[in-house]
Amino acid sequence: MKGDACIPLLPCVEIAPTLEFYALLGFEVTYQQRAPNPYAATRRGGAQLHFFGLKGLDPQKAFSSCLIIVDEVEALHARFLASLRKAYGRLPLRGLPRMTRMKKGQTRFTVVDPSGNSLMFIRRDEPAGYGDDADAPTSLLGNALKTARRLRDFKGDDAAAAKVLDVALKKDGAGTTVERAKALVARAELAMALGDTPRALELAREAGTLPLLASEREALRQLTQSQA
Repeated sequence: MKGDACIPLLPCVEIAPTLEFYALLGFEVTYQQRAPNPYAATRRGGAQLHFFGLKGLDPQKAFSSCLIIVDEVEALHARFLASLRKAYGRLPLRGLPRMTRMKKGQTRFTVVDPSGNSLMFIRRDEPAGYGDDADAPTSLLGNALKTARRLRDFKGDDAAAAKVLDVALKKDGAGTTVERAKALVARAELAMALGDTPRALELAREAGTLPLLASEREALRQLTQSQA
């Protein structure tokens, strides 16, 4: 007996640009109709996505989502990145469509299509509690880093993640020096993603002035290099 199958059916503003976008991600069209209702089916490996035209759809208010389980994510993200950069001349981090960034060791990323549908690509062996620290953070900065990471990696909300870190960084005694350095680096990376280069440079300079051990500074350097 064959196993059950479930195929997401996602709304879109227009079928043609939707299929053009998914072609950049390696999805091939397996079926398409224009009448009586716009409809299309696509496939990429074992993943199938179907689309239907929806009049009046506002992509900025869309909330349809889909989880796609894959064997690996870093190489897949790199392939998507190359394809989107070639098509748009840059990695689309804001607006529609867009794709979240990828850090070394990350096990998921999100693509939002032109109609506002969110596709989260998740590594098959992702550990339970992804994004959580081995030990629950107890400081304000530690909790802020955890929350900001979730806002960035799960929701793709860079602005909200930046706000969380800004609040914590303004508090005296909010955490250890190492936690402050990590928060500054994370906030600098978000500033770059949000198009605020002067702020990113300011935050990076502040992180560089903190009194850290050589081993801590090396770990911070590696953290900085892992930001994508």
